[in-house]
Amino acid sequence: MEQQRSLSGSSQSPRSPSSQPYLSVSVTDPVKLGNGVQAYISYRVITKTNFPEYQGPEKIVIRRYSDFIWLRDRLFEKYKGIFIPPVPEKSAVEKFRFSAEFIEMRRQALDIFVNRIASHNLLQQSEDLRTFLQADEETMERLRSHETGIFKKKPADLMQIFKDVQSKVSDVVLGKEKPVEESNPEYEKLKHYVFELENHLAEAQKHAYRLVKRHRELGQSLSDFGKAAKLLGACEGQVLGKAFSDLGAKSEVLSAKLQKEAHQLLMSFEEPLKDYVRAVQSIKATIGERANAFRQQCELAETMKLKEINLDKLMLTRSDRVGEAEHEYKELKAASEEATRRFETIVRLMNEEIVRFQEQKTQDMGIAFHEFAKGQARLANSIADAWRSLLPKLEACSSA
Repeated sequence: MEQQRSLSGSSQSPRSPSSQPYLSVSVTDPVKLGNGVQAYISYRVITKTNFPEYQGPEKIVIRRYSDFIWLRDRLFEKYKGIFIPPVPEKSAVEKFRFSAEFIEMRRQALDIFVNRIASHNLLQQSEDLRTFLQADEETMERLRSHETGIFKKKPADLMQIFKDVQSKVSDVVLGKEKPVEESNPEYEKLKHYVFELENHLAEAQKHAYRLVKRHRELGQSLSDFGKAAKLLGACEGQVLGKAFSDLGAKSEVLSAKLQKEAHQLLMSFEEPLKDYVRAVQSIKATIGERANAFRQQCELAETMKLKEINLDKLMLTRSDRVGEAEHEYKELKAASEEATRRFETIVRLMNEEIVRFQEQKTQDMGIAFHEFAKGQARLANSIADAWRSLLPKLEACSSA
């Protein structure tokens, strides 16, 4: 059932100029709106900040998934060289779109997405972020409808630009054009690391998924066994029947524990791994942008050389086209210098970003694997204690 929610945010408390700057965002309260193919999930996005550019210390807006996509696309277009945090993908299976578990997974992923932006020293200054966190729904809908970014047709394909660059390889093999690739040992090392990391993270995530599935299947099997054992107990005498009933009840308790642990494993272990697979794909998209910038820089530099040679010839022959050629050369030189600055900026930002990414990954993966180990230890102890508590009753039956 649709819920009505208040959008008014508190804006009474004054800003303190001496307080530490902060910007925190919460994505909460997912609600299904609409019916059929028009149905979607909306989220309450709560922003708390003392940044002077914002309208007040607290703001509450309602956003939908496509609004988060809009923000991601805008940042990717404007902040070349920065690893834009990834958004979760759409559900490929229609029947799972509105399941409670899928909605919570997406809410958590969207919360992480927007807070990574809010905590980034450059992205947090984005005008688009301020718009996303403060604009009314009508404004956001208008902005989305006018969006013509690179992800308009395939919003989930972060790799499109990178694929376009890689397609040049076939042209080289066929002799259609010479390769224009950056020759830099450190850059090659970075690309190798990124590709290897993606493969290993994807493999780890695949097996984490299997662990979740195994926990759920074992939980279901214990539940089914518990019911059967209780029915068997009802057919037996008092001592044996009581033992079977206790065995069935304990199996059902353990089934619930396994299902709960499976959900925890999904949210705190598999999802973080999946999120980092998406994050690496974002890095690869930035690598694609760097390749584009390098190619454009080289092409402009080469064209400028040809223009310079042509200008020299015209000047030697005292052609009446010298003035026009000089103007074209100056424009091309300015464009070439701008392309060089753009490429150098991307390189500098990527070098900073990879350090930040590795530090954050170390922290996040440490937490995820710690939670995994802690959860498995907790589950193993619960299972052992449960079965151990039954041993005296079952031993009494076997010796009766």
